[in-house]
Amino acid sequence: MLYRRHGVHPPVLNVTSCGSWVSVGIDHDTAEFAVQSIRRWWLEMGRPLYPKARRLLITADCGGSNGYRVRLWRVQLQHLADEFALTVQVCHFPPGTSKWNKIEHRMFCHITNNWRGRPLLSRQIVVNLIGSVSTAQGLRVRAEIDEKTYDAGIKVTDEELATVSIERDEFHGEWNYRIRTRQTRRHA
Repeated sequence: MLYRRHGVHPPVLNVTSCGSWVSVGIDHDTAEFAVQSIRRWWLEMGRPLYPKARRLLITADCGGSNGYRVRLWRVQLQHLADEFALTVQVCHFPPGTSKWNKIEHRMFCHITNNWRGRPLLSRQIVVNLIGSVSTAQGLRVRAEIDEKTYDAGIKVTDEELATVSIERDEFHGEWNYRIRTRQTRRHA
C-alpha cells in the first residue's frame, strides 16, 4: 500500500463528525505507532468532541501493525485504555474485506486526488497535501508529522500479554474484543 511506504498510518476517521486524523511518521509502521496515532487523535479531536466518553470503538483491518494477531497492538491498546480510563472496543474486518472499510471510501480517494501529479519531495509536503483535504460533504482531514522513532520487532511475552484486560465477544472473539481499563484515574 502506498501510504504505508510513505510512513503514513491508516487514519482515524470519525464517521459521525466527518473529522479525520492522519499521522505521517518518519519510521516503521508498528503497533506502537498505530496506537500513538489513535492517542493523538483522541487528545486533539476525539476528547474535545466527546468529553464524557467512556468507550472508544476502533475498526481495523485484520493485518498489518494493527492486526488481530499482533500482540503489541493489544498491549499498546491496554496502555491507551489505562491512560484515558476508556474501554477500547475493537472490531477487525475479516481477512479480505478491508475494501468495506469506510476510510477507504471516504478518505483515501480524496487524499489521492489532492496529491495527484505533485511530487512528494518531503514529509511536510505530504502532511500539507493530506491536511488540506476537505469535501463538499463536510469531510475535513487533519494531518501531522510524528517525529518519534518506533522500534520494529518488539516481542511481547506471554506474561505481558496476560496483563491485558481483554474480553472477547462471542461472535469471532479473535476479531471482536474489548480492552478494559485497569485503573480509574482519567488522563488530565
